Amino acid sequence: MTQSSATPALAATRAGHDPRPAAPARKPRAPLSWRYRGEVAARAFAAIVLGYLFAYALTAVLSLTLPFSRVDNVIAASLLSFFVWCAVAMYAFAARSAWRACWAPALGAALLLGVARLCGAAALFSAATPAA
Repeated sequence: MTQSSATPALAATRAGHDPRPAAPARKPRAPLSWRYRGEVAARAFAAIVLGYLFAYALTAVLSLTLPFSRVDNVIAASLLSFFVWCAVAMYAFAARSAWRACWAPALGAALLLGVARLCGAAALFSAATPAA
């Protein structure tokens, strides 16, 4: 191909000019506010820490209440805890507000830990009573 038979666009590109129009300029993003960052941090705290606490509490309750042997109860409850933790993490980012994302798992974990304490105490005291 000779220089004279080249298309004008190719000749302009070789000369250093791009015949295509430039992409439109993007609008600059607004800076993120501290309130938004705080809400994301609170949701991350709820997903990680409170989700773990909720999963731990549910594991304790299920370990005491499932109708299997003690070893099977612990294994089943431990395996279920991973799904529960993921569900709480999804809830933390799906909740309407960061406040709700924090208090709902915390309240649920507190209730489950109370139930586990009652079940554990009942299990301890029922084993300590002598058989008639």
